[in-house]
Amino acid sequence: MPRGLHLITHHVIEALPELADFRVGLLHVQILHTSASLTINENASSDVRVDLEHALNRLAPEDDPGYTHTDEGPDDMPAHIKASLFGPSVTVPVNSGRLVLGTWQGIQLAEHRDHGGPRSLVLTLNGE
Repeated sequence: MPRGLHLITHHVIEALPELADFRVGLLHVQILHTSASLTINENASSDVRVDLEHALNRLAPEDDPGYTHTDEGPDDMPAHIKASLFGPSVTVPVNSGRLVLGTWQGIQLAEHRDHGGPRSLVLTLNGE
């Protein structure tokens, strides 16, 4: 997955066919990496994802001379900082077999490395 924020709501739903059987519950989505993260944000305009990436790059720029963790390239330490800002997980309510998200909300995977490689998610669905 290339660097940037990627809307993954549809992938999450496709991975959980049993979601349709849940009357009420919670879905927890966890990413198993320290240089990528998850967030819930705008799902309609891709400009929001571009602008978020721009803002994150200003908050944690590459090649900052103050970084001491530089073994894995100039994008690695900024990726850890960005991942800490968003966090590794999101939790979404479930009602009548559907994720309860606002009209303009979607689950996004934020890839903070130029070449982060494959990313793994753990989806835990609880409820009845």
